[in-house]
Amino acid sequence: MPSFNVQRYGARGDGRTDATKSFLTAWSLACGSRARAMVYVPRGTYMVKNLVFWGPCKNIITFKNDGTLVAPANYWDIGNSGYWILFAKVNRISVYGGTIDARGAGYWSCRKKGSHCPQGARSISFSWCNNVLLSGLTSFNSQNMHVTVHHSSNVRIQNIRIRAPSGSPNTDGIHIQSSSGVTISGGTIATGDDCIALSQGSRNIWIERVNCGPGHGISIGSLGDYANEEGVQNVTVTSSVFTKTQNGVRIKTWARPSRGFVNNVVFRNLIMNNVGNPVIIDQNYCPNGNGCPRQSSGVKISGVTFANIKGTSTTPIAMKLDCSGSSHCTGLRLQDIKLTYMRRSSASYCRNAHGRASGVMVPRNCM
Repeated sequence: MPSFNVQRYGARGDGRTDATKSFLTAWSLACGSRARAMVYVPRGTYMVKNLVFWGPCKNIITFKNDGTLVAPANYWDIGNSGYWILFAKVNRISVYGGTIDARGAGYWSCRKKGSHCPQGARSISFSWCNNVLLSGLTSFNSQNMHVTVHHSSNVRIQNIRIRAPSGSPNTDGIHIQSSSGVTISGGTIATGDDCIALSQGSRNIWIERVNCGPGHGISIGSLGDYANEEGVQNVTVTSSVFTKTQNGVRIKTWARPSRGFVNNVVFRNLIMNNVGNPVIIDQNYCPNGNGCPRQSSGVKISGVTFANIKGTSTTPIAMKLDCSGSSHCTGLRLQDIKLTYMRRSSASYCRNAHGRASGVMVPRNCM
């Protein structure tokens, strides 16, 4: 397999010299190769600005990173593009290893001051890509979301490590939208927003062996942004641990009309360690308490299972199923839930929620 080493095209691993053109040259040559090809990043620290790796390529591509990629110190250098490292319209791509550090602290500070700031860049993104493997990546301090998968299919993300401070705004660990056949297996996600967020059009999603926290938990939504919106279906979250997260497993929708839906979802075999709202459906999602629509959510939620969820809640209501008045939740299934609050039984809250419960139920079933 021909290998295109970024150093051969001028990249210097000193952490200061702009290596953007070297990376793009190596990519262009690998992507144009009629044989399977590799882009190779040797050990060292490489400062890169916006990297857009366009396809389609002529054959299978491997991107092997043994180094560290850092964003420029000035957040404006990448902040207006929306993306820092983007793979677009690439099929059959494997990205192995490496560390990426977007150095987002300056950008977060700008956001918190409410001053004039760029839109912020997502650290590594796959858009309109098929047959993707992302393995062994470490992502630090994204300006915005760490990893995004949009309009893509057959994507595997494994053994990933994501870290940003708990107070960093909108730094979702992994964000999926309008994509199908996505598997996330193994990894630690500690960040300032959702560990994993599944937005509209997420289908056939499997998530297992994730350590989440701090962060906002694993969420479906927020949905109902638009009247005509793709639904979310066939999602499993299993064998994962949540530690000191703001929420556990959550489905959230805005209270406005929508033709969206959520169905065939399973949350099972989960451990909650001092988690707020461990089990929550919120169809009146309003994160800042003002400026939200005060209507009834049209998103139809059905066929959702919560099974074998155990641990401790930091909120007295450990299970909240707050469903739409105009489009009730149906086919909910609760099985073997044991969530305590302050070493005592926790409480539950249900509204417009219909289904059945079996096995141990702490808090009690309120449907």
